[in-house]
Amino acid sequence: MINTIIFDFGDIFINLDKQASVTAFKNLGLTEWNDDLEQLNLQFETGKISREDFLFGIQKYIPTASIKQITTAWNAILLDFPLYRLEFLQMLSQKYRLFLLSNTDAIHIENFEQTNGISFYRDFYQCFEKVYFSFELGTRKPNPETFNHLINNHELAPKRTLFVDDKKENTDAALALGFEVWNLQVGKEDVIHLLDKKLI
Repeated sequence: MINTIIFDFGDIFINLDKQASVTAFKNLGLTEWNDDLEQLNLQFETGKISREDFLFGIQKYIPTASIKQITTAWNAILLDFPLYRLEFLQMLSQKYRLFLLSNTDAIHIENFEQTNGISFYRDFYQCFEKVYFSFELGTRKPNPETFNHLINNHELAPKRTLFVDDKKENTDAALALGFEVWNLQVGKEDVIHLLDKKLI
């Protein structure tokens, strides 16, 4: 019997357009997102480097772009957060222990909060027993250490915990640790279909 649900954030609650940032950077003159930039992103996403180091690190590859333009391009991935998903989450929070576990960075979270406003994001965060962002946690999915942090800190029983994420590498890692999982197919499924899937 499931008593706990751990949710991802991007493409589970907030809609994303991953191509939008790629296009925006291309328009600023970035030819490709290379391995150096990917490592920079991973460091920023786990809180190893500052916002300034991250943005200036990108600017090295597009020196004609301003920091403001780079920040805007970086945030282009973030779309809307439909209210019906928040309402669904609020209903679930009455019956289950809920946690948020997201690979994300300080710039994206600040943008989400500014765009949606304090009352909305406060209502969202209040649905969870604890909100975990990778840049604060210092580790990211699919690293087993990330999941074990939640298990140990909150005395979770993996067999009674459902993990919901759109990336298969993340749900596979959780499955290997004994969690129940739902690898949500973006564009075909919505988190509000959770009850229809008889997973809880």
